[in-house]
Amino acid sequence: MLWNIINSIVTIPGHKLTNDAKANMTSPCSDEIKKQVQQALNEDVATGDVTAKLIAENKKARAQLVCREEAILCGRDWFNHAFYLLDNTIEIHWFFEEGQRLKENDVVCEIRGNARHILTSERTALNFLQTLSATASSTNHYVKAVAGTNCKILDTRKTIPNLRLAQKYAVTCGGGVNHRIGLYDMVLIKENHIQAAGSITAAVSTARKNQPTLKIEVEAENLDELQQAIDNKVDRVLLDNMDIKTLKKAVALTDNQTDLEASGNITLETIRAVAETGVDYISTGAITKNIAAVDFSLRFIEED
Repeated sequence: MLWNIINSIVTIPGHKLTNDAKANMTSPCSDEIKKQVQQALNEDVATGDVTAKLIAENKKARAQLVCREEAILCGRDWFNHAFYLLDNTIEIHWFFEEGQRLKENDVVCEIRGNARHILTSERTALNFLQTLSATASSTNHYVKAVAGTNCKILDTRKTIPNLRLAQKYAVTCGGGVNHRIGLYDMVLIKENHIQAAGSITAAVSTARKNQPTLKIEVEAENLDELQQAIDNKVDRVLLDNMDIKTLKKAVALTDNQTDLEASGNITLETIRAVAETGVDYISTGAITKNIAAVDFSLRFIEED
């Protein structure tokens, strides 16, 4: 029974990242991916796939995955494990590499194996692939919009719950750069932190005492706060909701003393102008939360 196969898989502790992992993140380790996929299969299959039992138990099938729109491919490992965790005899042959651009109606991969198992795994596999490819594709739109400038696109913590590492990885597939992974690997001092601590100087001083090895970023809502952050020699300043004129002044005031990150109400229509002010980074939650699933279709085909 398929449910017994799922239950036989050992749940393995999650992948842990070092403080430098966010600089150039690679795919989460295989154990982490297996855990995510297993949870998704458990949710979908539960006590068993009652519809798949309409198919003869030993029937073999061949299927092709087709992409119905232009996209950046991301999530092959999650897709693969959705099938392999149920049946490691299933064969998957990919025609495109991770991070590669897909055109409308491209045949992305071909699958061969037990028909029941392919049908049971299909939706879980597609859910991961359509979501991660959407994140990579969305990121790539923003990356292309700032092409030719020295500005890099950053993600945020506005990710789908339990898919943080997967979406952070997808951002890198789309050409973006990871910000902090979570609350533990970088100090980001925002408005409420500053108010609670009493001042930017007090907040930065405490952060250095508490976490001397971590980078410190401070949010600045005006040029006075920017100057305070510069005086405290922080690693990066987040320029929050500043207009183009103020951003240009901020770049001139900073004079390369620290990295600058622009954020807040930045869209594909406005991002080029923001990048051209000379900021080092632009962060946006849109690339991980305002995404539309890429349209993939899995179709059984007749054997020759």
